[in-house]
Amino acid sequence: MRMFRDLVKNRGLYTMAIPGIIFLVVFSYIPLSGHLLAFKDFQISKGIWGSDWVGLDNFRFFFSNRDWIQVTVNTVYLNALFIIFEMAFALLIALFLNEIRLKWFKRTIQSVVFLPYFISWVVVGYMTFILFNNTDGLINRVLSMSGLQAVDWYQTPWVWPIILTITRIWKSAGYYSIILLAAITGFSSDYYESARLDGATRLQQMKYITLPLLKPQIIILVLLGVGRIFYGDFGMIYGIIGDNGILFPTTDVIDTYSYRALRQLGNFSMSSAIVFYQSIMGLIAVVSFNALVRRIDKDSRLF
Repeated sequence: MRMFRDLVKNRGLYTMAIPGIIFLVVFSYIPLSGHLLAFKDFQISKGIWGSDWVGLDNFRFFFSNRDWIQVTVNTVYLNALFIIFEMAFALLIALFLNEIRLKWFKRTIQSVVFLPYFISWVVVGYMTFILFNNTDGLINRVLSMSGLQAVDWYQTPWVWPIILTITRIWKSAGYYSIILLAAITGFSSDYYESARLDGATRLQQMKYITLPLLKPQIIILVLLGVGRIFYGDFGMIYGIIGDNGILFPTTDVIDTYSYRALRQLGNFSMSSAIVFYQSIMGLIAVVSFNALVRRIDKDSRLF
């Protein structure tokens, strides 16, 4: 009854929420039924409901060899690098932009750091190839001109986590910096005026006012990143690495492994089993990190 009265009282707000709720149900909740494929021997002619149940047989495909350990470690390791360095650089850019007083210069820098976010990973993949091409890549040309030996980048697996992290920072740090900068501009100027009256320098204002006030936004962004720590960025990894098997020891993630399994075997059920495993691990990660945040600071938890 109380819920009904609230619906009537705020009917305007709930009406505006209907399109968003429909979008969420259609594109986020209905696709969850696809996880059933992980427990079935899916045959297109029989459909999802007509295909036979096979229990956990499809998971044996993934866990029967040590590849699952490698792709899981690679996925978590690369995402951890992305989260740490992306947020660190985004925070530095936001603090730097906040200190700029020339508006035209500030807007120019904002546009420059935000622009890479709109470039597709396919284009970024070609740009990376131009830079690190083994024969006439820009980096190898600079090394040769400097009297140094050229490096066969696409045959050197250990450097690619570094290259991918730098690429990710270049593409996404500007986007997150705009979010943090928007939060900073919302802080009351009274804090800063009081600090200036007490003789605080700009660095001290940044350290004792801006950073503590930014903590909730940083935790939320990190929490959202942790929630996807078991999701490899397929567009990024496949757009840059492709099917280069030599680089798989350090760059092969769950998504690219699942894609290759589907492409080579054509078995939807086995690929769905991998995706189901990925979803469960992602849920465990976000619940665990949220519990950790709740123990440290209750007001910063996501739920």
